[in-house]
Amino acid sequence: MFEQIGNWASFDLLGLSLQSHLGAAVQFFVMDTLKIFFLLVVIIYAMGLLRAIVSTEKVREIVAGRPKWQARSLAITLGSVTPFCSCSSVPLFIGFVEARIPLGVTFAFLIASPMINEVAVILLATLLGWEVALLYVAAGITVAYIGSIVIECFKPERWVESYVWDIKMRQQQEEEACESGFSMRHEFAWNEVKVIVKRIWHWILIGVALGAAFHGFVPEAWVSTYLGDASSWWSVPAAVLVGVPLYSNATGIIPFIEAMLSKGVPLGTSLAFMMSIAALSLPELLILRKVIRWPALAIFAAVLAIAFVLVGYLFNFLH
Repeated sequence: MFEQIGNWASFDLLGLSLQSHLGAAVQFFVMDTLKIFFLLVVIIYAMGLLRAIVSTEKVREIVAGRPKWQARSLAITLGSVTPFCSCSSVPLFIGFVEARIPLGVTFAFLIASPMINEVAVILLATLLGWEVALLYVAAGITVAYIGSIVIECFKPERWVESYVWDIKMRQQQEEEACESGFSMRHEFAWNEVKVIVKRIWHWILIGVALGAAFHGFVPEAWVSTYLGDASSWWSVPAAVLVGVPLYSNATGIIPFIEAMLSKGVPLGTSLAFMMSIAALSLPELLILRKVIRWPALAIFAAVLAIAFVLVGYLFNFLH
């Protein structure tokens, strides 16, 4: 549906050419802007409704009663079975933070959710074989587990934006909603949508616009040509850097990865590129900036970038 609207707005309404760089960029911008806002509204509302039914205090009690390794594993499992892109994972991240779930555990979910999902695994297995699919899942789980531990060592709670912690009034509203009927719960959930979207909408537009420019004006042939040499030490870091401005979920990028592999781009380089797009996209970072301050954002990006580079080198060596 979103792709059809993007095609109509770009090629029918504006009369742009399907083959032009500008046409491709505008089509991407319209399609992804609509998709991200739709997902944000749906997910924020669903999370708000859930919090109005099951209070954050109950969630906190459940998590507090588990060892951290178990809570982290549960977060990664939840992230792996929820087919969210990096941007639509952020509202869930906010909900986890507000529920006082440890930030290290929350980051484990944020890393795993966009990288791993059953649709992406099946597509990878179909196109590239089960060996590649299982290796990718193993790499994603490892990055999410170890990466979240490393991030936790920096005590990122001190860099969470104050409005996220300052939820006394919202907790009171939440408790009132929990004790009321559906009308009150709906009002609470819809208010969550308005508050969060109002804070981050302009960051979404900036991030998607940058991703659209990269999508429309940097040809696929350029990527495969300059990233195709496995013997070049810089090819894997370059793949990660090139992937960051782009935005897609793991499922959407798989056909492009297949094309890269068919043109001789090494497996590790291709998977590092895929991971950077799925879990370290620029739109996600811009949205996440409204939740955590620059130091925490820099640590998050640096830890993931280093992990993806190491995974890329390892897969190139094994392959």
